[in-house]
Amino acid sequence: MCGIVGAVSTRNIVPVLVQGLQRLEYRGYDSCGVAVHEASLDGRQPGGLRRARSTARVAELVEQVASEQVQGATGIAHTRWATHGAPAVHNAHPHFSAGPGVADVQAVGRVALVHNGIIENHEALRSELQAKGYQFLSQTDTEVIAHLVDSHYDGDLFTALQQAIKSLRGAYAIAVMHKDEPHRVVGARAGSPLILGVGNNENFLASDAMALAGVTDQIVYLAEGDMVDLQIGRYWVVDHNGKTMEAADRPVKTVHAHSGAVELGPYRHYMQKEIFEQPRAIADTLEGVQSVVPELFDGVEGDAAWRVFKDIDEVLILACGTSYYSGCTAKYWMEGLAGIRCNVEVASEYRYRKSVPNPRALVVTISQSGETADTLAALRHAQSLGMTNTLTICNVATSAMVRECKLSYITRAGMEIGVASTKAFTTQLAGLFLLTLALGQSKGHITEAQSDAYLEKMRHLPLALQAVLALEPQVVSWAEDFARKENALFLGRGIHYPIALEGALKLKEISYIHAEAYPAGELKHGPLALVDSEMPVVTVAPNDELLEKLKSNMQEVRARGGVLYVLADANTNIENAEGMHVIRMPEHYGVLSPILHVVPLQLLSYHTAVARGTDVDKPRNLAKSVTVE
Repeated sequence: MCGIVGAVSTRNIVPVLVQGLQRLEYRGYDSCGVAVHEASLDGRQPGGLRRARSTARVAELVEQVASEQVQGATGIAHTRWATHGAPAVHNAHPHFSAGPGVADVQAVGRVALVHNGIIENHEALRSELQAKGYQFLSQTDTEVIAHLVDSHYDGDLFTALQQAIKSLRGAYAIAVMHKDEPHRVVGARAGSPLILGVGNNENFLASDAMALAGVTDQIVYLAEGDMVDLQIGRYWVVDHNGKTMEAADRPVKTVHAHSGAVELGPYRHYMQKEIFEQPRAIADTLEGVQSVVPELFDGVEGDAAWRVFKDIDEVLILACGTSYYSGCTAKYWMEGLAGIRCNVEVASEYRYRKSVPNPRALVVTISQSGETADTLAALRHAQSLGMTNTLTICNVATSAMVRECKLSYITRAGMEIGVASTKAFTTQLAGLFLLTLALGQSKGHITEAQSDAYLEKMRHLPLALQAVLALEPQVVSWAEDFARKENALFLGRGIHYPIALEGALKLKEISYIHAEAYPAGELKHGPLALVDSEMPVVTVAPNDELLEKLKSNMQEVRARGGVLYVLADANTNIENAEGMHVIRMPEHYGVLSPILHVVPLQLLSYHTAVARGTDVDKPRNLAKSVTVE
């Protein structure tokens, strides 16, 4: 979702700003822009604020700033994913304020501001500012902040922003500059991530360390409620109480955000690349795991997992989207193998209902980015209810989720660019299975020998995944059929029902085909009414104890003229026939089968989207890192 880059330097910083935006393109966006203080380039020219904005890709913005010769040593830049107001140039960031009664902000802008998040009380603030004479040129909540900062400005930008945010209700990460202070950028965060990058006689702000890859690896992670003041060669951080933070409280950390991770290589799309990276991602996630012990999940501050695991009597999983489906899969593992009760909640719903807290529950959050706003809010809500035993399964070791949870397990999927998550999902499943084994051992439901045997099967997963990826040509033939459809039904039973849900989500995300998933046993309770020859029905058919039940459900589809597309294990006696298309999985993998069965569903959605000509990596209306509610 929306990305921020800001800088105070002595060189022309525009190339760094737009390169930072390019590093953040994977988040998803529908407009982009950059603003600079022209006087900051040499300190002598009288120029003020200048900006360039576009609803095209960042590559076009690069051409625009070059042709218009936009230059400055102080600047801010942004990629916007539309919330308030349509994707249009007048709604793109940065937003300017020229003071009350002035409409020509491009010529006489006093404040330039970019913002991630959502301001919930923007309408009330807009009315107050309009009454003071401020003219609004956009439908965004962000323009409200720009005018609010201007209304408080009295010679000091830090104080003006400090006063402005007292009126804001909602989530924000803000970077702002003023025409009267050419070598200064001020930032603030509450509910949205913001980091400080420390350079050589220059300083940076960004919403993600990846934006600063190749520029600086010296990063300060700002805490909730922090404000930061950037000037040439110096910076300082003030917490939510107005206290200046010492270096020990906001330390500079070396973070290697490798820009090479975003190279496409020989693949047509990032999603395709990431699907085929899954054997490596699983291997990396398991690297160094010699045995499954609670210590695998020890916290970044030295918290001991074994003490927590011994004390808990329940697991509560909080997640959104694809991560939620990984949690739904883990519920079967935790209750079936570890013998511990497990509840899975949609994070965006959990904190808005009355629930019964259990202080002895282990609260597990799952997030690829570790910055998912709904999941972070749900985590904080659980903590406020007295549930302090927290653990995260996350792909980013430096994320807010890792910092705010007592315990953690870092998956090692590597950077995932495609909006539709693939390798992040399978590595989450691997991490959750390891957690299941550790919990099972702690509770005495899984012996060390059993745990070692499961771990040995996990080490074989990369080879097993390679065999599944070799099925791609067969999946392509299915995709040719699906590309002509507008609806699809996915069926699974037991532990494979969440995999059916994930398959349906992938198809709808990138091909725009309406897809639903059901437990196969629910067919006759409603969805069977939708089945006809134009409704392809995808069925996940592992060779497990529910196979015969599943076969009966499949016959219900065939009897209504439905066409089945079946992912079948060996020895299931499910064969190709009229109205029955079968892809044979290389091997049955028992309780780890979901990690294998999801891969053909990823390939199906990918090749269907390619056949339909959609934007595979950046599907409409969606963003990679969802940092607003």
